[in-house]
Amino acid sequence: MSIKLPRRTLLAGAAGTIAISGARAQDAKPIRIGMTVSSTGTFALAAQSGLRGAEIWVDDVNSRGGIAIGGTKRKVELVKLDDRSDKTTVPKVYETLVKEEKVDLCFGPFGSTLTAAAVNATEANDKFMVIWSASADSIYQQGYKYIVSATQQAGTLLGRPGVKAFARLGAKKIAFAYLDEPFPAALTNGAVEEAKKLGIEVTMNEKFAKGTKDFNILIQKAKATGADVFMPTAYEGDQMTIARQLREMNVEFKAVYLVYASQPQFLAIGKDALYHWSQTLLHERINWKVTGGLNRAQMMERYARLFPNAQYPADFQTALAYGAGAALEQIIVEAQSLEAAKLKAAALKLNNKIVTVTGPYEIDQTGKQFKSEFAVMQNMPSGPEAVFPPEIATAKAVYPAPPYKDRK
Repeated sequence: MSIKLPRRTLLAGAAGTIAISGARAQDAKPIRIGMTVSSTGTFALAAQSGLRGAEIWVDDVNSRGGIAIGGTKRKVELVKLDDRSDKTTVPKVYETLVKEEKVDLCFGPFGSTLTAAAVNATEANDKFMVIWSASADSIYQQGYKYIVSATQQAGTLLGRPGVKAFARLGAKKIAFAYLDEPFPAALTNGAVEEAKKLGIEVTMNEKFAKGTKDFNILIQKAKATGADVFMPTAYEGDQMTIARQLREMNVEFKAVYLVYASQPQFLAIGKDALYHWSQTLLHERINWKVTGGLNRAQMMERYARLFPNAQYPADFQTALAYGAGAALEQIIVEAQSLEAAKLKAAALKLNNKIVTVTGPYEIDQTGKQFKSEFAVMQNMPSGPEAVFPPEIATAKAVYPAPPYKDRK
């Protein structure tokens, strides 16, 4: 059996999975939601940021007495286990959540790689899974019945706004590279399609292996193609390394697009992050008229109160997970049940009737999310600014980026 630890505690077990479970709700039958969180490894930063978003939702729901099912309000309890960023561990951990922890439904883990490994376990046990970060289209092509991407847009749609922004600025050539994982591959495939549609030449489209530490050859190859824009897609740690190595090599493009470049963790690398492009769902100027849950300002206030000692501020992973919880609450209320089939039916019925902190909600029968489009950001000396689409822009894009010697 798993070991119970205090809420918001996250530890890695040397000999196996360690549970991290929220304090028991006072109700006799809380709604138990299982999820895994990466305490170490490639996905740790993003996973823990998302966890804080989920915990904000739980805190808000429980402060209101819980979710009413059949006329009785039931509080929510998160049951969290460590997946250590290991996709081979994930299925076993979700089996533990379902069979030993007796959870009612599940949140997915962070990212497409881990979520793809988790879904078979939840489907085999007829449990509804709310996905908050997995965008790889391949997940939604497997015929799974009980998954819903509540806030995370499908991967092939994610890279398109950035390419549209570069097209408006007159970019003629883009070099792509991507980590050989489902999410980076899906984003890149969609971005490549968009570039071709807009008449931008794709000068390179190359994948690289997990564990790559030296990106010099990849960077030199992209530069040699004559590309205006370099768009290497991977997870945050790899992208921070790429940014550092670009500066060390003094290799300049008119623009470099790094998905995570406006994240607080990424900005901590200082001048190496300057003028790089990225995307986000969380910015002080992005304020949707929320119909479910807290709005952006309220979520940020709750974050500050619940996590005063957090290493980093809230980011878009926080918003994705919080928004997924807010959408789930409406789905449960609509379904008046925790049965997977009824929850999925309710999730479809609520199409275009939910707006969370990340924006509007619309899924298809597979659970794939089509709304909640990301804004395109650029890191200015004063901080990240929204530069696309024009209706939410907070600054004019700097294109081409200044030479490294002029970036202070």
